[in-house]
Amino acid sequence: MKNKILQKSSALLAALLLLPTLFSGCQSVEDQNYTVPDSQSAESVTLRFFGNKNEALNVMVIENILKAYMEENPGVNITYESVKGNDYFDVLEKRMKSGNGDDIFMLNHDTTLELMKTGDLADLSDLSTLPDFSPGVRGQMEIDGRVPFVPTSISAFGLYCNLDLLKAYGVEVPETYEAFLAACDTFVEKDKTPIVANNDISLKTLAISRGMFEVYQSENPDSLLEQMNTDPSLLARYMRPGFEMVENFIESGYVDAKRTLETEKTKDDLDDFITGEYPFMLTGAWASPRVEAMNPDFSYKVYPYPVQADGSVLVTNVDTRVAVNAKGAHVEEAKKFLEYLTQKDVMWEFVDGQSSFSPLTDKRLPSDQAVQPLSSYMTNGRSMLGADSNLKYPIWDLSRESVRQLLSGEKTDTVLAGFEAGLRKSQEGGIE
Repeated sequence: MKNKILQKSSALLAALLLLPTLFSGCQSVEDQNYTVPDSQSAESVTLRFFGNKNEALNVMVIENILKAYMEENPGVNITYESVKGNDYFDVLEKRMKSGNGDDIFMLNHDTTLELMKTGDLADLSDLSTLPDFSPGVRGQMEIDGRVPFVPTSISAFGLYCNLDLLKAYGVEVPETYEAFLAACDTFVEKDKTPIVANNDISLKTLAISRGMFEVYQSENPDSLLEQMNTDPSLLARYMRPGFEMVENFIESGYVDAKRTLETEKTKDDLDDFITGEYPFMLTGAWASPRVEAMNPDFSYKVYPYPVQADGSVLVTNVDTRVAVNAKGAHVEEAKKFLEYLTQKDVMWEFVDGQSSFSPLTDKRLPSDQAVQPLSSYMTNGRSMLGADSNLKYPIWDLSRESVRQLLSGEKTDTVLAGFEAGLRKSQEGGIE
């Protein structure tokens, strides 16, 4: 776990401080705190910003944004604290339940649903920057007549390809499901595990793209999703091909199940991939700057998932959602900061630093050349959402747990029954 705090000051950035872990259950990694000595006056307002972006590149961008805002608003002081990975959402839940929630915080699809039920998310419908969001993104932001969050990026998930290794084995970058299977078989026959996968997002996003793409290709996706909201078994049926694919990948040796269960996202998976021993890795495009910074001795690019018979699919999320604590002491001040954060040029600094896409009506593409193969899929009709706001289930967590069960040796029928039971349990008034 890493904790990074940024505070306003006219002084220079203080030296890096090392602190012990903040709570049990984290990885045994020392926290890193970036602190600027505070020179706030007694009249200033301090906003606490809590997030799960803690990689050095991301924190540098956040630091720049906060400093610029505080220079323009001398009466406001903002601190930023971060916790890595899924531990972040556990801490967020505990803080909100205890009444110690931060003024501003990041959340995902599943936590959005939970915190809306408890009335913890301020309505952001009056932000002046809302018209700047693209129509499709606005459709994801508006839930039950309210705007409980603003997204600061459209993240993409992709197939990282070691182009040198593929060339050495005479394998083309796969663009269809059949080609993907054939490519993996080529490496398995040479006693090589073809795919690096982590224990969080890799195989669940692959499963979602395999199972749910048909929904987004239908004449009325919103109608289908609404049917799923009242009939969990329908969602489970659509997810079956995805879970069957994951089971097949495990049984065929395309992934090392035991290793995948232990592989941490944006850490262990990147370490494995840069060894040059694996042709493929499944993770978010935002990890590309990290991979590049690790100086791999091979060329790589990131491609959409080749999981359909007729071509590849780009899985995206309206992501890095930022919300305001409706029960906080500084709601209006926090909303004013979000207006600043969602200005086009300010947001682009954050978006481009993550090799992601802008949720605004902004046609700029990521400057990272490695993720350029994803760009055309944003507009060619072959993209889909991994976690759709129109779906009232915690699909992000449930699909991750289902994949972990498959990796542990369970079969699709058993896993799918548990998945459907989880959907029913999550419904308001539902029973398992």
